[in-house]
Amino acid sequence: MSEALDYLLKVRPQAMGRYFAFLREAGRHLDPKTRALISVITKVHAQTEAGLRQYVRRALADGVRPAEVIDALLMAFPALGLTRIVWAIDVLLAMDLPEFRADAIVGSTGWHTVCTLDDLAVGTAVRLDIEGKPLLVHRTADAVRIYDARCPHQGTFLDAPAAGVTRLVCARHGWVFDLLDGRAIEGDAALRELPHRVDMRAVLAFW
Repeated sequence: MSEALDYLLKVRPQAMGRYFAFLREAGRHLDPKTRALISVITKVHAQTEAGLRQYVRRALADGVRPAEVIDALLMAFPALGLTRIVWAIDVLLAMDLPEFRADAIVGSTGWHTVCTLDDLAVGTAVRLDIEGKPLLVHRTADAVRIYDARCPHQGTFLDAPAAGVTRLVCARHGWVFDLLDGRAIEGDAALRELPHRVDMRAVLAFW
């Protein structure tokens, strides 16, 4: 939150409380991805760089794919105009997020083979880099989960914990995640889980 919003919450708590309640109510029928994309577009319209950086990371954590961010910006062209869209792309490129590389977006969306079940012992997690995408793969007796291996806070790369450990700690700011479902035990956002499936013992993920 910006210093200005923090200040307004202190000096006008009732008015600002009603404002935030309005925002929650106005968006309660939207799915998280749609809300996230709208938030990104509003930050681009206002050309608020810090806000755009924050909400792009939040959108990715909510499951929005980079190609969807680009599509949303282009679809909002009548409201944003080319100048703001180019400004937003410059900010995204400066963030140096691997998934926004041109070669990561063009022609690469689809199912990717990550590993096989034979590569994963039950109760363990492994860190893999598949086609330039950092992943955390965790297997239990009943399921496999695949997460983006970057902390949703500031994109710090995460390492897999020791065998049998289901809590994952970000070394940079101490956020803690549960590998069983990706939820944040300490922190404000969950790990981003990728769609995945098992086909003939091959583990595949979609991005």
